[in-house]
Amino acid sequence: MAMASVRSGLLRTAIRGGSRPSAPPKRGFASSSHHDDAYETAKWEKITYLGVVTCTVLTIYNLSKGHPHHEEPPPYPYLHIRNKEFPWGPDGLFEKKHH
Repeated sequence: MAMASVRSGLLRTAIRGGSRPSAPPKRGFASSSHHDDAYETAKWEKITYLGVVTCTVLTIYNLSKGHPHHEEPPPYPYLHIRNKEFPWGPDGLFEKKHH
């Protein structure tokens, strides 16, 4: 059985044209059919840098503009009802101190 497979391999080699090594077929991918990889890489690098610069400029513009300040709400009597003192003092822990 082993001899038959060796003979078959030798016969195939002789039919193909000798002991010349055959190159494997080149596999064609859809993304590399007509474009150069270095060109695509450079293109997306430029797009990325342009996007970073654009976002930075828009952020600086938005942060440099003023924002409106709203009025203080009226002091309704039912807000901030204190039945007993807090351990840290008369105001809430995260409230502004008015003393």
